[in-house]
Amino acid sequence: MGERWGQRPRGVGYLFGGLATAVATVLALPLLVLPSPARAWADRHRRRATLLLDVAVPDRDAPPAAGPRGWWHRVRTDPDARRDLWWLLVHVVTALPSGVAAVVCLGNVVTGIWAMTLWWALPAEAVPKLLGDITVDGWGTALLAAPAQTGLLIAVSWWGLPLLARTHARLCLAVLSPSTSRQLTRRVEVLTRTRTEALDAHAAELRRIERDLHDGVQARLVAVAMRLGVAGESLADAPEDVRELVRQAHEGVEEAMRELRHVIRTAYPPILADRGLGGALTALAADCGVPARIRFGEVGTVPAAVEAVAYFVVAEALSNAAKHGRAPGAEVRVGRTGTGLSVRITDDGIGGADEGRGTGIAGIRRRVLALDGSVLVSSPPGGPTTIAVEVPCGS
Repeated sequence: MGERWGQRPRGVGYLFGGLATAVATVLALPLLVLPSPARAWADRHRRRATLLLDVAVPDRDAPPAAGPRGWWHRVRTDPDARRDLWWLLVHVVTALPSGVAAVVCLGNVVTGIWAMTLWWALPAEAVPKLLGDITVDGWGTALLAAPAQTGLLIAVSWWGLPLLARTHARLCLAVLSPSTSRQLTRRVEVLTRTRTEALDAHAAELRRIERDLHDGVQARLVAVAMRLGVAGESLADAPEDVRELVRQAHEGVEEAMRELRHVIRTAYPPILADRGLGGALTALAADCGVPARIRFGEVGTVPAAVEAVAYFVVAEALSNAAKHGRAPGAEVRVGRTGTGLSVRITDDGIGGADEGRGTGIAGIRRRVLALDGSVLVSSPPGGPTTIAVEVPCGS
Protein backbone atom coordinates (compact mmCIF):
# COMPACT_ATOMS: atom_id res chain seq x y z
CA MET A 1 0.00 0.00 0.00
CA GLY A 2 2.81 2.41 0.88
CA GLU A 3 4.43 1.76 -2.49
CA ARG A 4 1.17 2.60 -4.31
CA TRP A 5 0.80 5.82 -2.31
CA GLY A 6 4.36 6.74 -3.26
CA GLN A 7 3.86 6.03 -6.97
CA ARG A 8 0.95 8.44 -7.39
CA PRO A 9 2.79 11.62 -6.37
CA ARG A 10 5.72 10.43 -8.50
CA GLY A 11 3.41 10.12 -11.50
CA VAL A 12 2.03 13.64 -10.99
CA GLY A 13 5.56 14.98 -10.56
CA TYR A 14 6.56 13.19 -13.74
CA LEU A 15 3.79 14.97 -15.68
CA PHE A 16 4.77 18.37 -14.26
CA GLY A 17 8.41 17.69 -15.14
CA GLY A 18 7.40 16.60 -18.61
CA LEU A 19 5.49 19.86 -19.11
CA ALA A 20 8.55 21.86 -18.10
CA THR A 21 10.91 19.89 -20.35
CA ALA A 22 8.48 20.08 -23.28
CA VAL A 23 8.48 23.89 -23.01
CA ALA A 24 12.29 23.80 -22.71
CA THR A 25 12.47 21.60 -25.81
CA VAL A 26 10.53 24.16 -27.84
CA LEU A 27 12.69 27.05 -26.58
CA ALA A 28 16.02 25.24 -27.04
CA LEU A 29 15.17 23.38 -30.26
CA PRO A 30 18.06 24.87 -32.35
CA LEU A 31 20.52 23.50 -29.80
CA LEU A 32 18.81 20.17 -29.20
CA VAL A 33 18.88 19.11 -32.85
CA LEU A 34 22.67 18.71 -32.58
CA PRO A 35 23.72 15.10 -31.99
CA SER A 36 25.34 15.36 -28.55
CA PRO A 37 22.70 17.58 -26.88
CA ALA A 38 19.92 15.49 -28.46
CA ARG A 39 21.46 12.31 -27.07
CA ALA A 40 21.88 13.81 -23.60
CA TRP A 41 18.30 15.16 -23.63
CA ALA A 42 16.90 11.81 -24.75
CA ASP A 43 18.92 9.90 -22.15
CA ARG A 44 17.61 12.22 -19.44
CA HIS A 45 14.05 11.30 -20.37
CA ARG A 46 14.93 7.61 -20.54
CA ARG A 47 16.25 7.80 -16.98
CA ARG A 48 13.10 9.58 -15.79
CA ALA A 49 10.95 6.93 -17.47
CA THR A 50 12.91 4.01 -15.99
CA LEU A 51 12.69 5.53 -12.50
CA LEU A 52 8.92 5.96 -12.79
CA LEU A 53 8.33 2.47 -14.20
CA ASP A 54 11.00 0.92 -11.98
CA VAL A 55 12.49 -1.07 -14.84
CA ALA A 56 16.08 -1.71 -15.84
CA VAL A 57 17.04 -0.48 -19.28
CA PRO A 58 20.67 -0.84 -20.47
CA ASP A 59 22.55 2.33 -21.23
CA ARG A 60 23.06 3.19 -24.84
CA ASP A 61 26.48 3.44 -26.42
CA ALA A 62 28.15 6.81 -26.26
CA PRO A 63 27.72 8.62 -29.60
CA PRO A 64 30.81 9.41 -31.64
CA ALA A 65 31.91 13.01 -31.65
CA ALA A 66 30.35 14.89 -34.54
CA GLY A 67 30.46 18.57 -35.35
CA PRO A 68 27.97 20.51 -37.43
CA ARG A 69 29.43 19.01 -40.62
CA GLY A 70 28.86 15.49 -39.34
CA TRP A 71 25.25 16.13 -38.29
CA TRP A 72 23.60 15.01 -41.50
CA HIS A 73 25.88 11.97 -41.77
CA ARG A 74 24.92 10.91 -38.23
CA VAL A 75 21.23 11.31 -38.98
CA ARG A 76 21.51 9.22 -42.15
CA THR A 77 23.68 6.44 -40.74
CA ASP A 78 22.85 6.20 -37.03
CA PRO A 79 19.36 4.94 -36.07
CA ASP A 80 19.91 6.17 -32.51
CA ALA A 81 20.45 9.71 -33.76
CA ARG A 82 17.20 9.58 -35.71
CA ARG A 83 15.36 8.29 -32.65
CA ASP A 84 16.77 11.14 -30.56
CA LEU A 85 15.46 13.70 -33.03
CA TRP A 86 12.12 11.94 -33.38
CA TRP A 87 11.77 12.00 -29.59
CA LEU A 88 11.97 15.81 -29.57
CA LEU A 89 8.75 16.00 -31.59
CA VAL A 90 7.03 13.14 -29.76
CA HIS A 91 7.85 14.62 -26.37
CA VAL A 92 6.51 18.06 -27.23
CA VAL A 93 3.32 16.63 -28.75
CA THR A 94 2.61 14.30 -25.82
CA ALA A 95 4.12 15.98 -22.75
CA LEU A 96 2.54 19.40 -23.32
CA PRO A 97 -1.10 18.19 -23.26
CA SER A 98 -0.34 15.65 -20.52
CA GLY A 99 1.25 18.28 -18.32
CA VAL A 100 -1.50 20.79 -19.03
CA ALA A 101 -4.09 18.14 -18.13
CA ALA A 102 -2.36 17.59 -14.79
CA VAL A 103 -2.23 21.34 -14.08
CA VAL A 104 -5.90 21.82 -15.05
CA CYS A 105 -7.01 18.82 -13.01
CA LEU A 106 -5.19 19.70 -9.81
CA GLY A 107 -5.81 23.41 -10.26
CA ASN A 108 -9.57 22.85 -10.44
CA VAL A 109 -9.42 20.69 -7.33
CA VAL A 110 -8.03 23.71 -5.51
CA THR A 111 -10.64 25.90 -7.19
CA GLY A 112 -13.45 23.63 -6.05
CA ILE A 113 -12.22 23.58 -2.45
CA TRP A 114 -11.85 27.35 -2.51
CA ALA A 115 -15.24 27.85 -4.05
CA MET A 116 -17.13 25.75 -1.52
CA THR A 117 -15.40 27.22 1.55
CA LEU A 118 -14.47 30.84 0.89
CA TRP A 119 -16.87 32.06 -1.79
CA TRP A 120 -18.93 34.01 0.74
CA ALA A 121 -15.91 36.00 1.93
CA LEU A 122 -14.89 37.17 -1.53
CA PRO A 123 -16.21 40.01 -3.68
CA ALA A 124 -18.55 38.82 -6.41
CA GLU A 125 -16.02 39.51 -9.13
CA ALA A 126 -13.31 37.45 -7.31
CA VAL A 127 -15.38 34.30 -6.77
CA PRO A 128 -13.84 31.45 -8.87
CA LYS A 129 -15.91 29.74 -11.48
CA LEU A 130 -16.32 26.00 -11.63
CA LEU A 131 -15.99 23.88 -14.74
CA GLY A 132 -18.69 24.64 -17.25
CA ASP A 133 -18.46 28.35 -16.40
CA ILE A 134 -20.57 27.86 -13.28
CA THR A 135 -20.41 30.77 -10.84
CA VAL A 136 -20.69 30.01 -7.14
CA ASP A 137 -23.28 32.54 -5.95
CA GLY A 138 -24.99 30.65 -3.14
CA TRP A 139 -24.66 27.85 -0.66
CA GLY A 140 -26.59 25.48 -2.87
CA THR A 141 -23.99 25.75 -5.62
CA ALA A 142 -21.14 25.75 -3.13
CA LEU A 143 -22.33 22.58 -1.38
CA LEU A 144 -23.44 20.66 -4.49
CA ALA A 145 -21.55 21.67 -7.63
CA ALA A 146 -18.22 22.49 -5.98
CA PRO A 147 -17.94 19.15 -4.05
CA ALA A 148 -19.01 17.23 -7.14
CA GLN A 149 -16.27 18.89 -9.20
CA THR A 150 -13.70 18.39 -6.46
CA GLY A 151 -14.55 14.73 -5.93
CA LEU A 152 -14.53 13.99 -9.65
CA LEU A 153 -11.15 15.66 -10.20
CA ILE A 154 -9.63 14.02 -7.13
CA ALA A 155 -10.67 10.65 -8.56
CA VAL A 156 -9.18 11.57 -11.92
CA SER A 157 -5.97 12.72 -10.21
CA TRP A 158 -5.83 9.54 -8.14
CA TRP A 159 -6.28 7.05 -10.96
CA GLY A 160 -5.99 8.90 -14.25
CA LEU A 161 -2.87 11.05 -13.84
CA PRO A 162 -0.56 8.18 -12.71
CA LEU A 163 -1.85 6.09 -15.61
CA LEU A 164 -1.19 8.97 -17.99
CA ALA A 165 2.34 9.35 -16.60
CA ARG A 166 3.12 5.65 -16.99
CA THR A 167 1.75 5.70 -20.54
CA HIS A 168 4.06 8.58 -21.44
CA ALA A 169 7.02 6.81 -19.81
CA ARG A 170 6.36 3.64 -21.80
CA LEU A 171 6.09 5.71 -24.96
CA CYS A 172 9.45 7.28 -24.15
CA LEU A 173 11.16 3.92 -23.78
CA ALA A 174 9.45 2.59 -26.90
CA VAL A 175 10.63 5.50 -29.04
CA LEU A 176 14.17 5.58 -27.66
CA SER A 177 14.78 1.83 -27.45
CA PRO A 178 16.77 0.29 -30.30
CA SER A 179 14.96 -1.90 -32.79
CA THR A 180 15.02 -5.68 -32.40
CA SER A 181 17.57 -6.03 -35.20
CA ARG A 182 19.76 -3.38 -33.59
CA GLN A 183 19.55 -5.11 -30.22
CA LEU A 184 20.50 -8.41 -31.84
CA THR A 185 23.42 -6.74 -33.59
CA ARG A 186 24.68 -5.28 -30.33
CA ARG A 187 24.19 -8.61 -28.59
CA VAL A 188 26.23 -10.34 -31.26
CA GLU A 189 28.95 -7.70 -30.86
CA VAL A 190 29.03 -8.26 -27.10
CA LEU A 191 29.10 -12.04 -27.49
CA THR A 192 31.85 -11.81 -30.10
CA ARG A 193 33.93 -9.59 -27.85
CA THR A 194 33.46 -11.75 -24.77
CA ARG A 195 34.15 -14.92 -26.76
CA THR A 196 37.38 -13.45 -28.10
CA GLU A 197 38.40 -12.44 -24.59
CA ALA A 198 37.57 -15.93 -23.31
CA LEU A 199 39.58 -17.54 -26.11
CA ASP A 200 42.53 -15.27 -25.40
CA ALA A 201 42.32 -16.15 -21.72
CA HIS A 202 42.14 -19.82 -22.67
CA ALA A 203 45.19 -19.47 -24.92
CA ALA A 204 47.09 -17.73 -22.11
CA GLU A 205 46.18 -20.55 -19.76
CA LEU A 206 47.39 -23.11 -22.32
CA ARG A 207 50.70 -21.23 -22.60
CA ARG A 208 51.06 -21.33 -18.83
CA ILE A 209 50.31 -25.05 -18.75
CA GLU A 210 52.77 -25.61 -21.58
CA ARG A 211 55.52 -23.75 -19.69
CA ASP A 212 54.77 -25.68 -16.50
CA LEU A 213 54.87 -29.02 -18.33
CA HIS A 214 57.96 -28.11 -20.35
CA ASP A 215 59.98 -26.57 -17.55
CA GLY A 216 58.67 -28.65 -14.65
CA VAL A 217 57.22 -32.08 -15.39
CA GLN A 218 59.30 -32.76 -18.49
CA ALA A 219 62.52 -31.72 -16.78
CA ARG A 220 61.79 -34.07 -13.89
CA LEU A 221 61.02 -36.94 -16.26
CA VAL A 222 64.32 -36.35 -18.06
CA ALA A 223 66.12 -36.49 -14.73
CA VAL A 224 64.34 -39.70 -13.78
CA ALA A 225 65.16 -41.25 -17.16
CA MET A 226 68.83 -40.36 -16.77
CA ARG A 227 68.94 -41.88 -13.30
CA LEU A 228 67.25 -45.05 -14.50
CA GLY A 229 69.76 -45.27 -17.35
CA VAL A 230 72.66 -44.91 -14.92
CA ALA A 231 71.02 -47.41 -12.59
CA GLY A 232 70.64 -49.91 -15.43
CA GLU A 233 74.34 -49.63 -16.31
CA SER A 234 75.39 -50.04 -12.68
CA LEU A 235 73.27 -53.18 -12.28
CA ALA A 236 75.23 -55.27 -14.74
CA ASP A 237 75.79 -57.95 -12.11
CA ALA A 238 72.25 -57.79 -10.68
CA PRO A 239 69.71 -60.54 -11.29
CA GLU A 240 68.04 -60.52 -14.68
CA ASP A 241 64.58 -59.76 -13.31
CA VAL A 242 65.91 -56.65 -11.52
CA ARG A 243 67.63 -55.39 -14.64
CA GLU A 244 64.44 -56.07 -16.65
CA LEU A 245 62.35 -54.02 -14.22
CA VAL A 246 64.80 -51.12 -14.45
CA ARG A 247 64.82 -51.37 -18.23
CA GLN A 248 61.02 -51.38 -18.39
CA ALA A 249 60.86 -48.41 -16.02
CA HIS A 250 63.37 -46.56 -18.24
CA GLU A 251 61.32 -47.27 -21.37
CA GLY A 252 58.11 -46.28 -19.57
CA VAL A 253 59.56 -42.92 -18.61
CA GLU A 254 60.78 -42.28 -22.15
CA GLU A 255 57.32 -43.18 -23.51
CA ALA A 256 55.72 -40.81 -21.01
CA MET A 257 58.10 -38.08 -22.20
CA ARG A 258 57.11 -38.67 -25.82
CA GLU A 259 53.43 -38.49 -24.92
CA LEU A 260 54.03 -35.38 -22.86
CA ARG A 261 55.78 -33.67 -25.78
CA HIS A 262 52.83 -34.57 -27.99
CA VAL A 263 50.38 -33.11 -25.46
CA ILE A 264 52.44 -29.92 -25.23
CA ARG A 265 52.52 -29.52 -29.01
CA THR A 266 48.78 -30.14 -29.45
CA ALA A 267 47.73 -27.95 -26.50
CA TYR A 268 49.71 -24.87 -27.54
CA PRO A 269 52.78 -25.20 -29.76
CA PRO A 270 55.74 -23.74 -27.83
CA ILE A 271 57.24 -22.48 -31.07
CA LEU A 272 54.38 -19.97 -31.40
CA ALA A 273 55.44 -18.28 -28.18
CA ASP A 274 59.12 -18.43 -29.16
CA ARG A 275 59.05 -17.37 -32.83
CA GLY A 276 55.58 -16.01 -33.52
CA LEU A 277 53.25 -17.23 -36.23
CA GLY A 278 55.60 -16.53 -39.16
CA GLY A 279 58.56 -18.34 -37.63
CA ALA A 280 56.38 -21.21 -36.44
CA LEU A 281 54.96 -21.78 -39.94
CA THR A 282 58.43 -21.63 -41.48
CA ALA A 283 59.66 -24.30 -39.06
CA LEU A 284 56.54 -26.35 -39.71
CA ALA A 285 57.11 -26.24 -43.47
CA ALA A 286 60.73 -27.33 -42.99
CA ASP A 287 59.66 -30.43 -41.03
CA CYS A 288 56.62 -31.50 -43.05
CA GLY A 289 56.71 -34.34 -45.56
CA VAL A 290 56.15 -32.14 -48.61
CA PRO A 291 58.22 -29.18 -49.85
CA ALA A 292 56.26 -26.08 -48.92
CA ARG A 293 56.73 -22.38 -49.61
CA ILE A 294 55.55 -19.94 -46.94
CA ARG A 295 54.40 -16.51 -48.13
CA PHE A 296 53.79 -14.52 -44.95
CA GLY A 297 52.41 -11.03 -45.44
CA GLU A 298 51.91 -8.18 -42.99
CA VAL A 299 49.38 -9.42 -40.43
CA GLY A 300 49.77 -6.91 -37.57
CA THR A 301 48.66 -7.98 -34.12
CA VAL A 302 46.92 -11.36 -34.08
CA PRO A 303 45.19 -12.78 -30.98
CA ALA A 304 46.85 -15.86 -29.52
CA ALA A 305 43.76 -17.98 -30.15
CA VAL A 306 43.78 -17.05 -33.85
CA GLU A 307 47.52 -17.80 -34.14
CA ALA A 308 46.98 -21.25 -32.66
CA VAL A 309 44.12 -22.01 -35.06
CA ALA A 310 46.17 -20.83 -38.06
CA TYR A 311 49.11 -23.01 -36.99
CA PHE A 312 46.99 -26.13 -36.57
CA VAL A 313 45.19 -25.49 -39.88
CA VAL A 314 48.48 -25.28 -41.79
CA ALA A 315 49.88 -28.31 -39.95
CA GLU A 316 46.84 -30.44 -40.76
CA ALA A 317 46.66 -29.25 -44.38
CA LEU A 318 50.35 -30.00 -45.04
CA SER A 319 50.00 -33.38 -43.34
CA ASN A 320 47.03 -34.18 -45.60
CA ALA A 321 49.00 -33.09 -48.67
CA ALA A 322 51.81 -35.47 -47.77
CA LYS A 323 49.70 -38.45 -46.62
CA HIS A 324 46.65 -38.42 -48.84
CA GLY A 325 47.37 -36.00 -51.67
CA ARG A 326 50.86 -37.34 -52.56
CA ALA A 327 51.69 -33.76 -53.44
CA PRO A 328 55.18 -32.91 -54.75
CA GLY A 329 54.84 -29.36 -53.40
CA ALA A 330 52.61 -26.94 -51.53
CA GLU A 331 52.27 -23.23 -50.91
CA VAL A 332 50.99 -21.43 -47.83
CA ARG A 333 49.86 -17.81 -48.01
CA VAL A 334 49.07 -15.86 -44.84
CA GLY A 335 47.89 -12.26 -44.79
CA ARG A 336 45.44 -9.79 -43.34
CA THR A 337 42.07 -9.10 -44.94
CA GLY A 338 40.46 -6.17 -43.15
CA THR A 339 39.75 -7.38 -39.64
CA GLY A 340 40.49 -11.05 -40.38
CA LEU A 341 43.48 -13.33 -40.85
CA SER A 342 43.51 -15.19 -44.17
CA VAL A 343 45.28 -18.53 -44.54
CA ARG A 344 45.38 -20.27 -47.92
CA ILE A 345 47.07 -23.65 -48.45
CA THR A 346 47.41 -25.05 -51.99
CA ASP A 347 49.04 -28.32 -52.96
CA ASP A 348 49.50 -29.84 -56.40
CA GLY A 349 48.61 -33.37 -55.37
CA ILE A 350 45.97 -35.78 -56.71
CA GLY A 351 43.02 -33.93 -55.11
CA GLY A 352 39.77 -35.63 -54.28
CA ALA A 353 39.84 -34.68 -50.60
CA ASP A 354 36.67 -35.87 -48.89
CA GLU A 355 35.72 -34.41 -45.53
CA GLY A 356 33.76 -37.53 -44.66
CA ARG A 357 36.73 -39.89 -45.06
CA GLY A 358 38.71 -38.63 -42.08
CA THR A 359 41.18 -36.43 -43.99
CA GLY A 360 41.37 -33.89 -41.16
CA ILE A 361 39.25 -31.27 -42.91
CA ALA A 362 36.47 -31.74 -40.36
CA GLY A 363 38.93 -30.94 -37.58
CA ILE A 364 40.05 -27.83 -39.44
CA ARG A 365 36.46 -26.73 -39.85
CA ARG A 366 35.68 -27.23 -36.14
CA ARG A 367 38.66 -25.17 -35.04
CA VAL A 368 37.88 -22.34 -37.44
CA LEU A 369 34.14 -22.24 -36.74
CA ALA A 370 34.88 -21.99 -33.03
CA LEU A 371 36.22 -18.49 -33.80
CA ASP A 372 33.37 -17.64 -36.19
CA GLY A 373 35.65 -18.10 -39.17
CA SER A 374 35.01 -19.58 -42.59
CA VAL A 375 36.49 -22.55 -44.45
CA LEU A 376 36.38 -23.14 -48.22
CA VAL A 377 37.76 -26.37 -49.66
CA SER A 378 38.35 -27.02 -53.35
CA SER A 379 39.77 -30.43 -54.24
CA PRO A 380 38.66 -31.74 -57.62
CA PRO A 381 39.94 -35.18 -58.70
CA GLY A 382 43.39 -34.72 -60.16
CA GLY A 383 44.04 -31.64 -58.04
CA PRO A 384 45.00 -29.13 -57.02
CA THR A 385 43.64 -28.96 -53.47
CA THR A 386 43.06 -25.54 -51.94
CA ILE A 387 41.95 -24.84 -48.38
CA ALA A 388 41.07 -21.18 -47.77
CA VAL A 389 40.47 -20.12 -44.19
CA GLU A 390 39.56 -16.71 -42.78
CA VAL A 391 39.38 -16.06 -39.04
CA PRO A 392 38.20 -12.75 -37.52
CA CYS A 393 40.83 -10.98 -35.45
CA GLY A 394 38.77 -8.06 -34.18
CA SER A 395 36.66 -8.14 -30.97
